[in-house]
Amino acid sequence: MKFKDDRPIYVQIRENLCRQIITRELKPSQKIPSVRNLATHLVVNVNTVQKSLRQMIISGLLITKRGEGNFVTNDKKLLEKTKRDIIISEQSKFVQNMKALGVSARKLNLILTEHLK
Repeated sequence: MKFKDDRPIYVQIRENLCRQIITRELKPSQKIPSVRNLATHLVVNVNTVQKSLRQMIISGLLITKRGEGNFVTNDKKLLEKTKRDIIISEQSKFVQNMKALGVSARKLNLILTEHLK
């Protein structure tokens, strides 16, 4: 994973794990790698990974089982909400970028319609 300078690393790790969950690369009820394994794989500090996972646990995306590790939730409503939130975020970024390029809403609609054919 390549990190960008525009956002904290722990946020990027959380976003990446969320995407893996939404795309089912990490499936519901699946155990995720340990904090140390993730930190080693990503070449980041253990505390950085822990901060990412803590936020995911608080949000309910990950469930901690004492002595076993962290697991992806199987809460379908939460998974669908997370997917919707990611879609809205990506859509907002895209629209902002198009506006910055001077693309009108009408032109953007035509471009997208053509692209989706």
